[in-house]
Amino acid sequence: MELKESQLTTALVYDGAFLKVHKDDARLPDGSVSQREYITHPGAVAVLAILDNGNLLFERQYRYAPAQEFIEIPAGKIDHGEDILLTAKRELLEETGYVAREWTHLTTAWPCIGYADERMEYFLARGLTHEGRQLDEGEFLEVFELPFDEAMAWVKDGRINDSKTMLGLFWLEKHLAGWAK
Repeated sequence: MELKESQLTTALVYDGAFLKVHKDDARLPDGSVSQREYITHPGAVAVLAILDNGNLLFERQYRYAPAQEFIEIPAGKIDHGEDILLTAKRELLEETGYVAREWTHLTTAWPCIGYADERMEYFLARGLTHEGRQLDEGEFLEVFELPFDEAMAWVKDGRINDSKTMLGLFWLEKHLAGWAK
């Protein structure tokens, strides 16, 4: 069965500095036409950074849209044309002040497939050395460390409820258990 939909027309409804919103007419597999609204996003990286003591780096950050603070792993958007590993290295340094000697790509996930083309690239970073944070202008966050088991308990009790962080922790759990990609 063919499931692919084909774009017939497209209109840029909103052109922001970061996100763009489109409204298209699409031909469906049965030949009918329907409208599709979606957001284009440059993609992002998320970093599971393990310190030499075994603890993970986390951030506490206020997020405007849901109007609350979240506990998250370091993450950030991919700049146009930027290599994803370079993005991960840049974001880890900017947000936490750490650089890593060892990098492992864990997976790619698509967090919002119903309305956006964003992809999230997950990395594991080890061999960390602190060199000093370089936060972007207007970026405010608190960095702290937490043992893996405690982080998983925070997922269970709801203190960690950010989906990229939860997914990253579950992938890390499988990676540490020897589950091959």
